[in-house]
Amino acid sequence: MSRKLERFENLVGMFFARARQLGDKPFLWHKAGGAWQPMSWTEAARQVACLATALQGLGLKRGDRVMLVSENRPEFCISDLAIMAAGCITVPTYTTNTERDHQHIIENSGACAIIVSNTKLAKTLLPAAIRSSSARMVIGIDDVRAGQHGTMDFHDWRDLIAKNPADPVQVAAKANFRREETACIIYTSGTGGSPRGVMQHHGAILHNVEACCSLISEDFGWDDEVFLSFLPLSHAYEHTGGQHFPIGLGAEIYYSEGLEKLASNIEEVRPTIMVVVPRLFEVLRTRITKQVEKQGNFASYLLEKAVSIGAKKAAGGMGLTDVPMNLFLNATLRPKLAKRFGGRIKAMVSGGAPLNPEVGVFFQSLGLTFLQGYGQTEAAPVISCNRPKVGLKMDTVGPPLEGVEVRIAEDGEILVRGELVMHGYWRNEAETNRVLQNGWLHTGDIGLIDEKGRIQITDRKKDIIVNDKGDNVAPQKVEGMLTLQPEIIQAMIAGDKKPYMTAVLVPDPDWTQEWCAKNGSRCDFKSLAHDPEYKAALAHAVERVNRDLSVIERVRKFIIADTPFTIENEQLTPSLKIRRHILKLVYGDRLDALY
Repeated sequence: MSRKLERFENLVGMFFARARQLGDKPFLWHKAGGAWQPMSWTEAARQVACLATALQGLGLKRGDRVMLVSENRPEFCISDLAIMAAGCITVPTYTTNTERDHQHIIENSGACAIIVSNTKLAKTLLPAAIRSSSARMVIGIDDVRAGQHGTMDFHDWRDLIAKNPADPVQVAAKANFRREETACIIYTSGTGGSPRGVMQHHGAILHNVEACCSLISEDFGWDDEVFLSFLPLSHAYEHTGGQHFPIGLGAEIYYSEGLEKLASNIEEVRPTIMVVVPRLFEVLRTRITKQVEKQGNFASYLLEKAVSIGAKKAAGGMGLTDVPMNLFLNATLRPKLAKRFGGRIKAMVSGGAPLNPEVGVFFQSLGLTFLQGYGQTEAAPVISCNRPKVGLKMDTVGPPLEGVEVRIAEDGEILVRGELVMHGYWRNEAETNRVLQNGWLHTGDIGLIDEKGRIQITDRKKDIIVNDKGDNVAPQKVEGMLTLQPEIIQAMIAGDKKPYMTAVLVPDPDWTQEWCAKNGSRCDFKSLAHDPEYKAALAHAVERVNRDLSVIERVRKFIIADTPFTIENEQLTPSLKIRRHILKLVYGDRLDALY
């Protein structure tokens, strides 16, 4: 069914409108006692209204920031909407953040209240909250025990809802926020190391939701949609694509039990739309290939033919001789594989990190519609997406969404303009002025636009590393911490499109001399690079740094550089900054071999 999304002034209004329309129909699902348990739209609206009233009763005022630290679960969605319904600004943060990360975000955002899901997450969070100058209350979704409260007030999430009955209609009527008002601050890694708070206004996210609803409606038909929420909701991609977009569609949201149970969750839930990152597809491709190989030579032959025909289609079309085999695959292999994805997938949408085109072709070959999108947190986050009606081309990220202007600057940088663009970074005027110029968002990505209006990313102007799960890592921060160690004088980390960070290290010459004297070794740089005890000493230095890094930032493996980085060998600029592209040419193959 093709239709348009109504225009809403804010995200709260959109949610309450959907709740009125859909009433007792299921909205949020979670697994409990081995069975999926639903929460209706009416019940969700009641809880949002009660919690919003409770937050106001605790003294929170319009514009106050409330930090939200939780796994993907119904309570995340309810808390997020309640914070906004109370007139406050949500600050969602990663459950993997270190105490230092939490400290920075609390202080920078000035969050005065924190909602945390459980004791495990509270252990890292509470020390930062208690030391902060702004936070004055913590609300535990589950039982959150703290050894010492200090001046912090602690509240029980469920008690607040139970003791503050409220009418959703009245709460909705008071939610008179304009589209240009800030809805949330999502922190993303910056080139300077410390995460920057992207101010996403209601209109930015609503623009994304409206455009994505239009895409689904026009290209696939808008019906009773079902989503499986898997990516962290603190990530802009899932926050918009896995929460607010389904709300706009009036869809059901199931919360996955985690990566190890994702495959079974997909079969149980039978989603119609999946929002995922390239790494998941790479894992699924490997798993599917191995499972097919176990079924014997004929099954492997069919998979090989499917991928071969898919590659021809992607390149411009299959030959007449392929038609009989393609029909045979439609009747045999493809239906079996489709069942593993629940059997009713309309589209799998990949975003958050660059996709290897071969992965997209593989899934298209199996009869699954695979769309690659492109975006940034600064654009709420979706800028473009492949569309069947325009033509799917796996080395592009599709045309811009409706209402999005894209142009290519003289140096090849992709510039974006529209309501989806953030109003700036929270309390960071310098970075705001650098990224936003004359209304245009400077993405830091290099690309071009093809004859059908599709964007093709050709390079990354900025240094931010995007791992295979779509998480951003600021290399300067990690490199700076590595070179603070006495054993290391220079470092470059890598990990773009990879599952973890690796590094090229230049050992400190003075420390090396001392180590050699202590261990009775000859100080020959090249031979030391292969000395296991010498490498182990460097590994201890890396491990010290890893203790203060989040999971996604930690350096898992490293190699030792052949020579120091210098201006003479062109590995340093005259201002002594490392030349990443040169170092990648020299060490790229050896770094790739670490994976």
